[in-house]
Amino acid sequence: MALSRPPYDEMNGSDGVRSHYRTFAQWLKKTPAEKLQRKRAEADALFHRVGITFAVYGEASGTERLIPFDIVPRIVPANEWQQLAAGLKQRVRALNAFIKDIYHDQEILKAGKVPADEILKNAQFRPEMIGVNVPNDIYTHISGVDIVRAGAGEFYVLEDNLRVPSGVSYMIEDRKMMMRLFPELFAQYAIAPVEHYPDLLLENLRSVAPAGVNDPVVVVLTPGSYNSAYFEHAFLAQQMGVELVEGADLFVKDLYVYMRTTRGPQRVDVIYRRIDDDFLDPKAFRPDSQLGVPGLLEAYRAGHVNVTNAIGTGIADDKSIYPYVPDMVRFYLGEEPLLNNVPTYVLRRKDDLKYTLDHLSELVVKEVHGAGGYGMLIGPAASKAEIEAFRARIIADPSKYIAQPTLSLSACPTFVEQGIAPRHIDLRPFVLSGREVTLVPGGLTRVALTEGSLVVNSSQGGGTKDTWVLER
Repeated sequence: MALSRPPYDEMNGSDGVRSHYRTFAQWLKKTPAEKLQRKRAEADALFHRVGITFAVYGEASGTERLIPFDIVPRIVPANEWQQLAAGLKQRVRALNAFIKDIYHDQEILKAGKVPADEILKNAQFRPEMIGVNVPNDIYTHISGVDIVRAGAGEFYVLEDNLRVPSGVSYMIEDRKMMMRLFPELFAQYAIAPVEHYPDLLLENLRSVAPAGVNDPVVVVLTPGSYNSAYFEHAFLAQQMGVELVEGADLFVKDLYVYMRTTRGPQRVDVIYRRIDDDFLDPKAFRPDSQLGVPGLLEAYRAGHVNVTNAIGTGIADDKSIYPYVPDMVRFYLGEEPLLNNVPTYVLRRKDDLKYTLDHLSELVVKEVHGAGGYGMLIGPAASKAEIEAFRARIIADPSKYIAQPTLSLSACPTFVEQGIAPRHIDLRPFVLSGREVTLVPGGLTRVALTEGSLVVNSSQGGGTKDTWVLER
């Protein structure tokens, strides 16, 4: 696929190997390809043994795949990470302020910074949350913010994942695997740790328990073993030392949530839910849901249990709201955004729609409610027939879409069948909001393993890399 400019090369600059990659490049040059192949096979075998797989929707029931793991790390120098971390914390603070505002005073709508109908008519807006106060005014406790790097090396936020962001277990397991396979590299680099993420997560979850609870009980609520991210649900519960529960394990009595145990009911104070809003409470949302807890919303509204991330948080990570995040930073924080959005055309706007329809072959078009790399058109890679079919879908309902230029995402050396070759990558750092806004150094680097592909999602054949943030 031809792109407008060459991708930014994470390892090699115009004058040779970048300084933070030099030690690795020397190691790579001395390491036989046969050894790398053996190490990759060893990693695959270990991941299978541990059960690090994900279920695939749309395939036969129970189908699971191993997410491909690449043994070439993505290395981030300390100064770059400091800039990224500051921008991520700023963005999440603004998003959290936005969610609180939308369910309370709606000042940003009154100021005309965001069109009211984009919020009030959005499927992710939950009227049930209007006026509900949540502990510490925190709505987005766990945020996965997707970062991409364009041709000149500048960073952009591609999207915000605030409902039930996933992938952190792979970040941790990738690090464990690299330390096991290549301990000699860790002796040569000062790499910031990520293994303490579960401890940090638990500390944050406990910090947002309902007022007056001294020793909060935290649980992880999963839809069950057929969910695509079930491995992660079980992994995080085990790592935090808390119970992994399904909806049937919980019940509500007198506006309190209890967990069924062999010793009798135990009160639950914080629910780290990995279930979408629609399925959380059949009495409040979808009555056919078998995954949730009847009466949970009432207990939540009464302030007797906290749900993380908050019900209704999805209003802030809908792609139709994404273009307004820089204005949120200015409106709520009085600051200029440290991280830029990808330039975005909002197709409900007449001029943006016309431009997009005239330039479909150059743009990426996304459904505002789409996820996982589905429901999108990558213009430069699409056939004329695919473009015309997508054109008809856009014309039928322009408000369902946004469009963006096709960024030449940065490329990182990757071990593929042909040897070491560049492949496009992104980065999903995980930002935690509790008493403070914190994040572990790094995140989940996802890699598009198909040559030329820009789609990094695991459901679309993407893989993962360990992300090394250098401490000096």
